[in-house]
Amino acid sequence: MGGPRKSFEPGEYVRLFTGQMGMVLDSKTYELAMKSFKQANKPGRYFAPGCCQRPDYVIQIPVLFEDGTYDVMRAISISRVETPPQDVKEKIDSLVQQLNP
Repeated sequence: MGGPRKSFEPGEYVRLFTGQMGMVLDSKTYELAMKSFKQANKPGRYFAPGCCQRPDYVIQIPVLFEDGTYDVMRAISISRVETPPQDVKEKIDSLVQQLNP
């Protein structure tokens, strides 16, 4: 029957309650982002000690933001964006391309 259902799936676009947008990362791209981009420490991030080595996509959601930073966000701090603005989508896609040439 498959694994546990995820709250957010890699590739989905999300918005913080502050309005900033990002994209949910898969585990491989998240590992690359940790090596290449700065952690943002944005409001609503998941910050429990020892967290975030393996985000669960239920309460710990790895997100790459349009400003070129990343964080593992709490699911309650983000919401899905069905149709992101084209400029935001292009910016985030170009950041992901830097990680996966």
